[in-house]
Amino acid sequence: MTQNPPELRPDLARARVVDAPRPGQPTIGMVSLGCPKALVDSERILTRLRAEGYAISADYHGAEAVIVNTCGFLDSAKAESLDAIGEALKENGKVIVTGCLGAEPDYIREHHPKILAVTGPQQYEQVLDAVHLAVPPSPDPFIDLLPARGVSLTPRHYSYVKISEGCNHKCKFCIIPDMRGKLASRPAHAVLREAEKLVQAGVKELLVISQDTSAYGLDRKYDLNPWKDGEVRSHILDLTRELGNLGAWVRLHYVYPYPHVRDLIPLMADPSNGVLPYLDIPFQHSHPDVLRRMARPAAGSKTLEEIAAWRAICPDITLRSTFIVGYPGETEAEFQHLLDWLDEAQLDRVGCFQYENVAGARSNALPDHVAPEVKQDRWDRFMEKAQAISAAKLEAKVGRTLEVLVDDIDEDGIATCRTWADAPEIDGNLFIDEGTEGLSVGDVVKVTVDEAGDYDLWGALQA
Repeated sequence: MTQNPPELRPDLARARVVDAPRPGQPTIGMVSLGCPKALVDSERILTRLRAEGYAISADYHGAEAVIVNTCGFLDSAKAESLDAIGEALKENGKVIVTGCLGAEPDYIREHHPKILAVTGPQQYEQVLDAVHLAVPPSPDPFIDLLPARGVSLTPRHYSYVKISEGCNHKCKFCIIPDMRGKLASRPAHAVLREAEKLVQAGVKELLVISQDTSAYGLDRKYDLNPWKDGEVRSHILDLTRELGNLGAWVRLHYVYPYPHVRDLIPLMADPSNGVLPYLDIPFQHSHPDVLRRMARPAAGSKTLEEIAAWRAICPDITLRSTFIVGYPGETEAEFQHLLDWLDEAQLDRVGCFQYENVAGARSNALPDHVAPEVKQDRWDRFMEKAQAISAAKLEAKVGRTLEVLVDDIDEDGIATCRTWADAPEIDGNLFIDEGTEGLSVGDVVKVTVDEAGDYDLWGALQA
């Protein structure tokens, strides 16, 4: 678990997030940890605070209180969250804790009894109540206006759009349903209205996130919602189609490989809309016995069939996934099955985690836990294979002209960009070393690839 993005500590916050407070204006700092879904929660909290007249501090000592939005998915994430709370207490003294780890208030207070308040994930009102008690609001109705797109903790040209919360699955290694509850989808028109405003404010890429994107709308029985001059279902196919018509890139994350996902692929193959040929699918493993022990809702053999079907419709589709090695009971033969599966699947982008226990997870009680040195060895072998696949796929792009989105231009004029095959923070980059004088962050330009590495590309800007 890492901070997302790394600059979200109050003492490292991006300058554009920070306002110069007016005299007497109450000021709050924010530390945001964990995944993009938690990042969206942080943005919502800060937006509400801004609307109530609070300024956002870029420094621990400039804040009258600090909110720490925690992650509690893994024990290592919990430890990092506790460290962040401790640092905020040391540097500021007034700390309010929220987020996933906030679902365990006794655990937090055992380590940090001096915190002001603890709230769980999505408990925005309780967070605001705690802030009001610690730092009373003092709004100026002539100055404190809610910005058009709210407070954003990502660069101005891309934004995460959370379409649902919670999850109906009962994977044995995961405690997210216990922390965030069952699937609760937002109405389609609410998602689309938010996305439309983001695009109107200059966002070039919409990153669709949830716990289970494929299941979007199931809890709402795919109800109809008013949109424009007609209606739209709360269904991932209909939602994606409408998002693709807003004039921005649309990237889908956390997509379970259900059969109806195949219906999304023609949208990705159609260049007339903004839906990128990119799927982020958490396969986790390939061997059917391991998947059963995980209580995962998919079988390895069928996923290979689905991948082949997706590529038949959209040959240029980019597939990214994450895997767990060293799951309790994983044998060498089961791990070799995963390596062979990866050889056949040829995924473009891959992440891998060594299994670790999480307090409250059912997998803790499984027999035959794998020794740490074996988990490390398997992780090394897995990543070696994944790296080789990535390098070969990127080498095949040398000579091609690709559309890229400019994320950053440093003081030496080197532009860091992403192709449609690259999600921010987790995938690779394309670098332009010269001729970038006329570029700006957020531009979408065409680049001819002239060099490839294991995970990144280099190219020349097209005239």
